[in-house]
Order: sequence, then C-alpha cells, then structure tokens
Amino acid sequence: MNCIIIDDEQMARVIVRTLCNEIKSLNILEEFTNAIEAIKFLNENDVDLIFLDIHMPNFSGLDFIKTLKDPPKIIFTTSDPKFAMEAFEYDFIVDYLLKPIELPRFEKAVKKAEKLQMRQTQISSIKVPSQKNDFYVNIDRRLIKIDLSSIYLIEAKGDYINIKTEEKEYVVHSTLKKIEEKLPDSLFLKVHRSYIINVKKIIDIEDNSVLIKKDVVPVSRSNRPELMKRLDLL
Repeated sequence: MNCIIIDDEQMARVIVRTLCNEIKSLNILEEFTNAIEAIKFLNENDVDLIFLDIHMPNFSGLDFIKTLKDPPKIIFTTSDPKFAMEAFEYDFIVDYLLKPIELPRFEKAVKKAEKLQMRQTQISSIKVPSQKNDFYVNIDRRLIKIDLSSIYLIEAKGDYINIKTEEKEYVVHSTLKKIEEKLPDSLFLKVHRSYIINVKKIIDIEDNSVLIKKDVVPVSRSNRPELMKRLDLL
C-alpha cells in the first residue's frame, strides 16, 4: 500500500517511518510536517493509507480529514485519547494509535487497513463486463448520447466532470469515480486523481505527463507503472 506520514514532530515521523519499514506491504511515498502540504500532494498522487497526527499547528488532523472529498484509509497516530470517539465517526478511519506506538499494535492496525483494501478490491472486481459502445449524460434536462470511442479525456472539476470528445465537450454533474465504472478497461485508464484518459488517443509521453490532442495530462507516480503496461512498446 502506498502511504504518507503527516506529523509536525520530526521524532514522531521517524518512529512511524521505522515501523513502516518493518512491514513489507507498505511503501512510504512522502512525509509532511503539516496538512496543507499533504493536501497538495493528494491532489496529484494516489495514496492508499495515511498515518496522521491530530495536534498540529494551524490545521489539525481532524480539520484535515474534513477537507477530503475522496479520502484514503487513515490511521491516527496521537498522544491524545480524547478524540477517538469523534475520529471513528468517519468510515475511512481504520484505527487510532496512541503514542508511544509499539510494533505489534502498529502491525494490527496495518492489517486492518489491508483487509479493508482487499475487500474493496474484491467488490470492485465483481463487475459484469459491459459490451456497450455508448452511454447517456443528463445536461440541461436533455439526455445526450456519447460514443465511448470518441472520448479522449475526462477531467474532474469540483462537483463536475468535463468529458472531452472528438466533436465537443460536455460538463456533467457527476464524479470521476461514477463515470469510471461505466468505462471499458480496454480503452480507459485513470492516470491521476483528476484525470481519466483514452489510452488509444495518446500522442506523446514525456516524464510524468501524456499529450492527448492539445491537452497535457499529469500522470501520478503510482499510476505510471500501469500506464506503461497498457502501452504497446516496441
């Protein structure tokens, strides 16, 4: 699982990193001293698990989770037990670890996160293959049919998505997650938290971005390996 650590205390981050290094399934992408920096990172990268402190200057851990629209799994690491009840009101909170954290308790929390991820993967994999070549979107009380093969890019913009086709663009009140479920895996791939592309429409790839038509689309570090697998390389 790709994970990040958010804690304003350096020693606390060192301890969590050391514990993470004891578990082979964890891959630490980055560490942050405050939640604001972490939000920017989450907007550009896919993260499975966050180790999060509660008490931080200016922006607490609880403030942070309230800003997340599509939160990954979170394990709180804190010295304050009084926020446990409030924390568990959120279904994406996996565990609440009190400092000092010992390895057996840490491993137990990570196993919980792994089981949740496995369950979510199993549920998402139970899909009836769709043979549809098109679907309809509701725009201004009109149902408009869009040919799937004509779509080259879908971009998330707040509570809306922008569907770009060969002919025109459609702004639809929906989420990237909802439309992703309607798209065939053979054509489309989510390459970033905010973008789904038609891999057949790629013109060029350079570093961590792809060129589709005139759009330069960022590719997150965690999604780049899957993109490379999907390409027919000589």
